[in-house]
Amino acid sequence: MTSRTNGGEDGAPGEEDRPPQEQAEFSALLEDSAEDLYEHAHCGYLSTLLDGQIAKINTTLLDWLGYRRDDVVGRKYFSDLLTVGGRLYYETHFAPTLRMHGEISGVALELEAADGTRLPVLVTSTVRTGSEGQPFLIRTTLFDARDRRAYETELLRARQEADKERDRLRALNTTLQRTLLPPALANVPGLDVSAHYHIASADEVGGDFYDLFPLAAGTWGLFLGDVCGKGAAAAAITSLARYTLRAAAVYDPDPAAVLGNLNTVLNHEYNGTDPRFCTVIFGVLTPDGDQGGFRITLASGGHPPALLMRADGTADFLPTPGGQLIGVLPDARITTTTLRLDPGDTLLLHTDGLTEAHVHATTGRGDRYGDDAFLDFGRSLAPTTATATIDAVRDLLDTFGTGVDADTAVLAINVPRAPGDEQQ
Repeated sequence: MTSRTNGGEDGAPGEEDRPPQEQAEFSALLEDSAEDLYEHAHCGYLSTLLDGQIAKINTTLLDWLGYRRDDVVGRKYFSDLLTVGGRLYYETHFAPTLRMHGEISGVALELEAADGTRLPVLVTSTVRTGSEGQPFLIRTTLFDARDRRAYETELLRARQEADKERDRLRALNTTLQRTLLPPALANVPGLDVSAHYHIASADEVGGDFYDLFPLAAGTWGLFLGDVCGKGAAAAAITSLARYTLRAAAVYDPDPAAVLGNLNTVLNHEYNGTDPRFCTVIFGVLTPDGDQGGFRITLASGGHPPALLMRADGTADFLPTPGGQLIGVLPDARITTTTLRLDPGDTLLLHTDGLTEAHVHATTGRGDRYGDDAFLDFGRSLAPTTATATIDAVRDLLDTFGTGVDADTAVLAINVPRAPGDEQQ
C-alpha cells in the first residue's frame, strides 16, 4: 500500500516539505491577525462616535484618501470626508435614517481625498449597541465604486447614443413614410374625400399606401393597398407600387389592366428567394348623370372588400371575390365590380390593420376586431360623410391602443347631398 503524503494538488509541496524559512513565512500568512485583516482589507472601515467623530479608520481607507491617521482620528467627522453634495445628503437623509433604523446599506456617496479628487463609494453603516441596547458607536464599511461608476457612466453614454440613434431613425422613418403618401388628394368636383394613415410604430416604416389623382378629363383614379412586411424593403415595394399604378393608369385606365401591370412588375422584380407581394384595390371614378352621382369601377387584387354606406342608412361590403395577391403569380386573377354612388352614399376603403387589431380585454390582448364588427361599425355610421367617417375610424383606432399591430390606411369618398336634402 502507498501512504498519503502532505503534498498539495498536482504534486505541489505541502507545508512539511518546505524549507524552514519558507515554512515560517507560510505559517505567518495563514495566521494573519484580525488587526492585519482589518487594516489591509479590500474595503474601507471606519468607526465613529454617535456624533460622527472618527474614532478608528483602517489603512486601506487612509491610502484611498491620502491622509495620515493622526490627521483623521479624533480630528475629523465622517461628514468631513464627503463632498459638499455628499455632506448635504448625509445630514438630510443618511444620518436620520441611520438613527431611526440603526442601519443603512448600499448608499452611493462621494469622498473627497486630501488632494481634492473624488472617490465614489458604496457605504453601509450600522449602530453598535451595548448589552442593554444603548448605542455606543457607528461602524461603517466603504466599497470602492470607481469601476462601477465608470461602468455606469459608459452604460449611460451608450444609452444616450442609442436614444439619439433611435430618434434619428424615427425621424428618418417619418420622413420616408411621408414621401410614400400623396402630399394632397386631388380635388374632385362634386365629391367629398378624406383619408387617414395610422402609424402602429414610429420605429418601422409600414407598407400601406393610397392616392386619388386625375386621369383624362372628367375621370379620376384612386387606389389603396398594403405591402407585406415592414421596414426599408416594404418601403421600396410601396414606392414602386404607387408609381407603377399611376403610370399604368395613364397608359390604360381599365382597373383590371392597371393591377395586371403592377402584378407583372412585382412578379418580375421579386420572384427570387425573397418574393414580395401586396394587396391592392384600384378604382376609376367618373361623374354619372345630372343628379350628382358618380360611377365607379373597382378592381381588387386580394384586398379586403370596400365598405359601402348608403344614403338610406344601409351598409354592406362590396363583393369582389376571387381577387389574387399582386406579385405572387405571373398571371394573377383580378376581379372587378361597378357601382353608382348616389348623393349621400359613402365608400370606405381600408387596409387590414384595422380589422386585424385586437380589442383589449381586462386581461390579455383581447379578441381580433374582425370584419363583422367593422360592418356593424359602418351600419352605425350610415348615412354619413367622408369626413365624419374618417373621424370615426380615428376614434376607433384610438380605442384599440397598442392592440393595433400594423399600420392602417383608410380612404373615404362621399357624394354630398344637394342643399336642403340633408337629413336633420
